[in-house]
Amino acid sequence: MNTLAEENYLKSIYHLSLDTGNVSTNQLAAFINTKASSVTDMLKKLAEKALINYTPYQGVNLTVAGEKIAVNIIRKHRLWEYFLVEKLDFKWDEVHEMAEEMEHISSNELIDRLDKFMGYPKHDPHGDPIPDCNGLFKIHNLKPVSAIAVNDSGVICGVRDHSPAFLQYLEKQSLTIGQKITVAEIIEFDHSVVLQTADKEIQISREVANNLLISI
Repeated sequence: MNTLAEENYLKSIYHLSLDTGNVSTNQLAAFINTKASSVTDMLKKLAEKALINYTPYQGVNLTVAGEKIAVNIIRKHRLWEYFLVEKLDFKWDEVHEMAEEMEHISSNELIDRLDKFMGYPKHDPHGDPIPDCNGLFKIHNLKPVSAIAVNDSGVICGVRDHSPAFLQYLEKQSLTIGQKITVAEIIEFDHSVVLQTADKEIQISREVANNLLISI
């Protein structure tokens, strides 16, 4: 049995490794917001359990066993988010912290029944794919709005930033999952982006455009 802290480290290593491959101690410390010395102590414990491959000063990556645990935690997190939004009417900006606690429930039978009860959803409320009971999921090739050209269109399918403030901003602007948008203009001065929806134009900052993902 792994501790809550160990599970959080495995999940964090998994997320960071998607962008960088091997994850450094300093990257992990910044991501978790703790001291590098504390990270080193935890990495040694995880290496002893054969959940990570760890060599000092050369970074860390998950073993097959470690990745299986990390993906299962992510599955539970995203299923609980879906349940909270779709069945209990929470908003998409309210569920992350609750799911952070609920993801550590150990009963896989409960999670499998939850998955079946909800009809095996493929994506959580933020557009992230939900792994199935075998840890498999389909990754869509999404692009940030900042990476597409003027007159290109797409459908909002995900976000990089899950913070309540960002999600509340998107909700206020009606830039939510499933909304079709077209890039009408890119402002040369600050690289902000003017979007056209079915009924209005919206100007968003470069930072928002970097964190808003669409399928073209």
